[in-house]
Amino acid sequence: MSTATLQHAPALRDSFIELTARERARALLDEGTFRELLGPFDRIESPWLPLQGIVCQADDGAVIARGTIDGQPAVIAAIESAFQGGSIGEVSGSKIAAALELALRDCERGKIVRPVVLFETGGVRLQEANLGLAVIAEMQAAIVALRRYVPVVGVIAGMVGCFGGMSLAAGLCSYLIATRQGRLGMNGPEVIEQEAGIEELDSSDRRRVWQMIGGEQRVATGLADTLVDDDAHAVRDAIRDVFARGVPQAPRTEQVSAYLERLARIDPADVTPQTMRSVFDTTEAAAPRKEQS
Repeated sequence: MSTATLQHAPALRDSFIELTARERARALLDEGTFRELLGPFDRIESPWLPLQGIVCQADDGAVIARGTIDGQPAVIAAIESAFQGGSIGEVSGSKIAAALELALRDCERGKIVRPVVLFETGGVRLQEANLGLAVIAEMQAAIVALRRYVPVVGVIAGMVGCFGGMSLAAGLCSYLIATRQGRLGMNGPEVIEQEAGIEELDSSDRRRVWQMIGGEQRVATGLADTLVDDDAHAVRDAIRDVFARGVPQAPRTEQVSAYLERLARIDPADVTPQTMRSVFDTTEAAAPRKEQS
């Protein structure tokens, strides 16, 4: 390859999706500031999985990191999709909830900590169902309390997406950042097909799945705020941008009347990606949206 060709070659991207949870957290914090709390060497593992013949992971699939973003104190909770599909159990959920609660305590004392949650989860871990649901509720309460002081930023990158009770936690965030590969929904495609039949949704139809619940559609319908390319630098820039916007005047979850009005306009017999955009795209309930690349 000639020198001229090299000079005009496009800049290489650093895929964010291909990173592990720990690598994602490190990539988003200022260089040299990453410090992990309750890491693998602390060996705080699920006591329930071995009882069901499942091998534990030393961090239970949740990475909690402190550091700075643009020089400001930050905490990142990153969920590892490679362990049990990113499902939330007692230990992993408690780590995330405690990290958010500690950030809340700091904010209440006047020390603002920027919270970021990297969602990569199918929801509650079935082997720890009730315990998982309880800690997800604690997470949700912490997010609602925190967002009065500082924006709570969620990132949905892929490949698992964000489903189940954790999709509700994501919906409570001040801002949601998504890639096109990310997906957001209460129930995953496989669950919908299993419960309602393939006539309702063919989970193997990847094009239709992403058209309905993919990151681009969720941003277009105002259920997420910023669409980013699968690039670690782009995700980091998007996080900085939404923190710069400050606390939203009215989070989505407080705009109940506006969303109920739009929901009333939906024809259940005609639910397509385009009809959903026509219902939600112009709603005042949608948060400001911005394309990042």
